[in-house]
Amino acid sequence: MNFLHTLFYFIVAISVLVAVHEFGHFWVARRAGVKVLRFSIGFGNVLWRYQQNSNATEYVLSLIPLGGYVKMVDEREGEVKAEDLAFSFNRQSLLARTAIVAAGPIFNLILAVVLFWSVLVIGEVGIRPILGQPSAQSLAANSGFSEGDEIISVNDEPTPTWTSAMSAIISTALEGDAVIAVKVKNRDDAQTVKTLHIDPTETQNPDALYAKLGFKLFSPTLQPLIGNVLENGAAKSAGLKQGDLILRANETAVKDWQQWVDIIKANPNQTMEILVERDGVQSTFMLTPNADGKIGASVQIPESLLKSFQVHYALSPLAAIPAAFSTTYNYSASTLKMMGRMFAGKASLDNLSGPISIAQYAGQSADMGLVHFLKFMGLISVSLGVLNLLPIPVLDGGHLFFFALEGLKGSPVSEKIQLFFQKIGIALLGLLMSIAMFMDVGRLFQ
Repeated sequence: MNFLHTLFYFIVAISVLVAVHEFGHFWVARRAGVKVLRFSIGFGNVLWRYQQNSNATEYVLSLIPLGGYVKMVDEREGEVKAEDLAFSFNRQSLLARTAIVAAGPIFNLILAVVLFWSVLVIGEVGIRPILGQPSAQSLAANSGFSEGDEIISVNDEPTPTWTSAMSAIISTALEGDAVIAVKVKNRDDAQTVKTLHIDPTETQNPDALYAKLGFKLFSPTLQPLIGNVLENGAAKSAGLKQGDLILRANETAVKDWQQWVDIIKANPNQTMEILVERDGVQSTFMLTPNADGKIGASVQIPESLLKSFQVHYALSPLAAIPAAFSTTYNYSASTLKMMGRMFAGKASLDNLSGPISIAQYAGQSADMGLVHFLKFMGLISVSLGVLNLLPIPVLDGGHLFFFALEGLKGSPVSEKIQLFFQKIGIALLGLLMSIAMFMDVGRLFQ
């Protein structure tokens, strides 16, 4: 069921993004007077088709939703009827051809703006970025961050939630900024700016960088009270229920939840005698944490305490417009910089995500709610738009590069030269996809 859930949302996300991309080509081609023979979402066996008449565009849905295409009348791809010559793509002006090809990735970037605007207007509930005690000798500790500091902004970008604060710091560092200004508010509401100094050699891997930074989310002292219990977990097998208060593990008195977590982690595959209070009655249970030091149960947090750490962040429809454009621009710039760093060997290939990882992110973001799924689609739409604008033959950016050369030399680049570089482009894309798939498979076994 989890696989089908992940697959469903992956297909939904990719189908929407591909449809918007191809619709950009289709819509501009029609406006430029080019005859479109087929508008297809997906490849392989045709599942559904519609054509009003023999001269109209054929609309197709195919089995494999990992792409799509718009087939136009073009003398380079076959014989064209005499009456259709005027509507052939290759006979259009350089400006018209450029607009048609550029429309696909541009529509993806426009879609990203719309999605980020929706996220900003709907708003999201997150955890306030209040810091726990930073790890010893970490960048955060060395920069003077203290327990109780609440991050307000990163390089003047507001960060109302823990996720937005950590994302801003990590992405800024990965972009190559060696100095990051973080504004914080302490327990007395006094605001100061603390500076993170990032060594460029530490920015190749986001996970390693995060560990080096040493930031920790503030965790209040909580009773060792069982919250949600997973169906197939060790807690369920032992008979523990929501609301159980852990009093003792073996001969050790349990005072708070963190101590309980530490005890569990220290006893993988070891059966422990647990004293529990349930409805005022004390009972003994035998609990065996799994090999990872987990029992499949979370802490029960008082609702009043949870609300005190939550924040709802949203903008008005008007205020969200420039913010959505800014978000799209920042993610586009970050994507380009990260690609450049990977090609230059200054960033780890672990940053590459293939279809397996993207599918997993689709399922996970859908589990987290509509806002997270829309944000995920916005990020993928930015990536799709930016990637297709790269001057690599076969991609839209490669065609645009040839059009630029045509504009400079006054005549089209020969088909022989285009074909030669297209073969190189196919090889490069094949290599990139193979590496991404290899990284994906490796992650599955981690």
